[in-house]
Amino acid sequence: MKINTIQNLVDFSGTILIPVFEIDSKSSEIIFYNTVSVASNVFFGKKDTHYLADANGVLYLFIGLGKGIDYKTLKTTFRRVASKQKEYFEGNLRLVIPDQFTDNQVEAAVSGLQLGTYDLGHFKSKKSLHPFLADDFTLHLVTEKDYLATAQKALKIANAQLETFDLVDLPPNVVTPKYLSNWAEETGKKYGFEVEVLGYEASKIAGLGAFLAVGKGSENEPQFIIMKYIPKAAVNAIKHVGLVGKGITFDTGGLNIKTAGMLHMKCDMAGGGAVFGAMQLIADLQLPIQVTAIVPCAENAVDAKSFLPSDVIHSYSGHSIEIIDTDAEGRLVLADGLSYLIQNFNPEYIVDIATLTGSSIGTFGYECGALFTNNQEISKKIQAAGDAVGERLWPLPLWDAYKSDIDSDIADVKNYSGKPVAGAISAAKFLEYFTKEHPAWAHLDVAGVAFGDDEFAKSKHATGYGVHLLTKFIETL
Repeated sequence: MKINTIQNLVDFSGTILIPVFEIDSKSSEIIFYNTVSVASNVFFGKKDTHYLADANGVLYLFIGLGKGIDYKTLKTTFRRVASKQKEYFEGNLRLVIPDQFTDNQVEAAVSGLQLGTYDLGHFKSKKSLHPFLADDFTLHLVTEKDYLATAQKALKIANAQLETFDLVDLPPNVVTPKYLSNWAEETGKKYGFEVEVLGYEASKIAGLGAFLAVGKGSENEPQFIIMKYIPKAAVNAIKHVGLVGKGITFDTGGLNIKTAGMLHMKCDMAGGGAVFGAMQLIADLQLPIQVTAIVPCAENAVDAKSFLPSDVIHSYSGHSIEIIDTDAEGRLVLADGLSYLIQNFNPEYIVDIATLTGSSIGTFGYECGALFTNNQEISKKIQAAGDAVGERLWPLPLWDAYKSDIDSDIADVKNYSGKPVAGAISAAKFLEYFTKEHPAWAHLDVAGVAFGDDEFAKSKHATGYGVHLLTKFIETL
């Protein structure tokens, strides 16, 4: 999709999208645009409604926004329009920008339209191309203000999220650790960030023992992916952010095999997928922040070589870990990712993101991710960033009262408390153990928000949660 701005509709034929804020349904006010008028008793701008009119070869699609609308809802509204009304977009398309719209609302609307091109049917034999994806398609914004830069940013945000949709939704026989390392290398070349990949032998030499233990049972070689973005206009005082994402391409649970929910375990790399998407977006926007990101990618499979409950393994940090449950594998790869990031790059700020525990779902359902940090500045900024883009977080404690949950008799630490309570907190305490008391670290448990149900497909699928959140947070530093 290309973007342009125009100020009028002279000699236009095609479809016009007209967002409308809600008016009183009982008033005598008439919604009017160009030559078309709509009585309020027919359409009055109620949220999740629309009205289609045809006049002189032009289709007018009035889109109800309600009396007030947040970023996420506005984005979803326009995604719905693009996804479910695409038969109206074969020709020219104009989007009228209301005078009341802010830059953020323009961003949400345009981004939503681009997200509406997503089709989950990757392997269907008959699949039609969305009109927006045609090489010659241009979306014209009808406005007297200059929103071109905002609209172009909106497309970059959506394109990064679409990439994450693909990575998370494609099946595990396609998205292997090697597939992800290839994606990172190709994307780095395209958008401008460096990529280094440690395969099995290199990871063994480096001492990434916790990471390698998880991938032992799979025929797919684990890949420890390191991405480095340095802005072109770097200065000495530039801030440095580190990201770590869980990249488990499929999780059987290992020898503690899952007894339910395994069908959806291709999504267990959604935290890593968010980091991949964020790196694309950060580089595409040329943010003036240095970012180093690590995604340890492995498949937790069942085989004669799989690691065992009661094994004691050695991590990159040098600390030993008693394995209580092989299904608590995500925290193992994150532990080595965090340790490697801190020891080799030591960024000022660190955020890790992972579909880590069912406990976080039990606490928050599917409404927000769990946030763990002892840094109040980070807590406020990352929550504010999430609220702004509709990717919400809420904090849970990291009190030392929970430290005993990871105490081990035989090793420095154990990977699972064995208790049916406070699972997300004990997992966060485990990760904290490998941060060397870093003063600006945050952990995001996004198990309930990275993959789920909505109106855009019949089965569970990726949400892209984290891509915009991480980028927005970094923009605020």
